[in-house]
Amino acid sequence: MSLLEVRELALGYESHKITENISFTVNSGDYLCIVGENGSGKSTLMKTLLGLQEAISGSIETGDGLKRSEIGYLPQQTVVQKDFPASVREIVLSGCQARSGLRPFYSSGEKALAAENMERMGITKLARRCYRELSGGQQQRVLLARALCATRRLLLLDEPVSGLDPVVTAEMYGLISELNASGITIIMISHDIAAALRYASHILHIGSSIFFGTKDEYLASGAGKAFLMQQEGGSGK
Repeated sequence: MSLLEVRELALGYESHKITENISFTVNSGDYLCIVGENGSGKSTLMKTLLGLQEAISGSIETGDGLKRSEIGYLPQQTVVQKDFPASVREIVLSGCQARSGLRPFYSSGEKALAAENMERMGITKLARRCYRELSGGQQQRVLLARALCATRRLLLLDEPVSGLDPVVTAEMYGLISELNASGITIIMISHDIAAALRYASHILHIGSSIFFGTKDEYLASGAGKAFLMQQEGGSGK
């Protein structure tokens, strides 16, 4: 069943358009990778889906009872965020804020949910550690556990493996794939086209042309062939 319906979206700032004519559908259980050139509007699209930024035009509709407050989000980390002086448990619990509303405390159910997601991400032993003392891979697991506290249905991930070494990158992709297999719908921005084609069920390409379809349809499309050639040329192959 459809969770998101995006129609004729134009994105940008004030009246300056970055990209337009974006239309796609995300169904429950999908794994959608968003790919494209740098500066094409991928992160802007994700912020717009979350309601953090207004679209210039077009529509975004949620379905199957999904609320925007029920979408989990793992943003790209800034240097300041990586140095955040809070415990792992505090950060994971903060993912329950949308559930707790104006309550000045977390309920026993929310604390249990945070513990469940720390266990799921293999970071229970790190609960009392300071976040800024962790490795990059550990920090991403913490942020993924935090995002899971906000949702059991849809996760938005903005380049979740950026800056990670190959071993940790493979582990993170494995975790995300397991979450998708468990029934969580994934929308992920990725600069790693090989990983996108390995894991995704659908591809949204944003750039000089817009494409949306299955990964097999993308491989057969003009947009897909041109982007793959560009990526291979950039890697020196």
